[in-house]
Amino acid sequence: MATVLVVEDDPFVRSALIRHLTDTGHAVRSVGTALEALREVAQVGCDLVILDLGLPDLDGSEALKMIRGLTNVPVIISTARDDEAEIVRLLNDGADDYLVKPFSGEHLSARMTAVLRRLGGAAPVAQVLRVGGLAIDLQRREASLDGRLLDLTRREFDLLAFLAGRPGVVVPRKEILAEVWQQTYGGDQTIDVHLSWLRRKLGETASSPRYLHTVRGVGVRLEAAGGLAEHRT
Repeated sequence: MATVLVVEDDPFVRSALIRHLTDTGHAVRSVGTALEALREVAQVGCDLVILDLGLPDLDGSEALKMIRGLTNVPVIISTARDDEAEIVRLLNDGADDYLVKPFSGEHLSARMTAVLRRLGGAAPVAQVLRVGGLAIDLQRREASLDGRLLDLTRREFDLLAFLAGRPGVVVPRKEILAEVWQQTYGGDQTIDVHLSWLRRKLGETASSPRYLHTVRGVGVRLEAAGGLAEHRT
């Protein structure tokens, strides 16, 4: 499976893409602006980008050119525009494929598989995120700490895997809610409860964190002591 960055400002489309990609076993991160996308690609990296053209801060076609200046990561354009001349221009500018909205999840999966296979970027069967002594196997949906398997609920695993996909980054609560719970508002108490459960299973507390660090008024950061983290596939 692949680590996919979804660049989409429409919360409903974004949630639908996240849900489908997660259900099919991919690790998903998402942003709503071009500048956030560029930061993610440059600082965190991914296996494939799904890029909407109608972004609020910069047209997706310009974002595509800037992404190409940073990396050769595969990019699939997702947009409501269906002008043939523009499609040709985007492909010439570095897009690897193009999907016109609305499209089905199955159609997206087929295009992703074809692009990754064609470019030799298909991820191996096993994909493991590592942060310090934590190991999160995305395909098996198993997490271990210092070699000991953790007994996590589905939502606890999703939360831990999402944070582990962005090690050292303070993730806003709003983004956690959108990515892990597919909700656009509310839910702070739900996040706090799940963080408390996770801390207990990781053998830490909010006042003495080992991995889960809360930044008051901002969000949550997953980071091992000393800031050592890696992402392996």
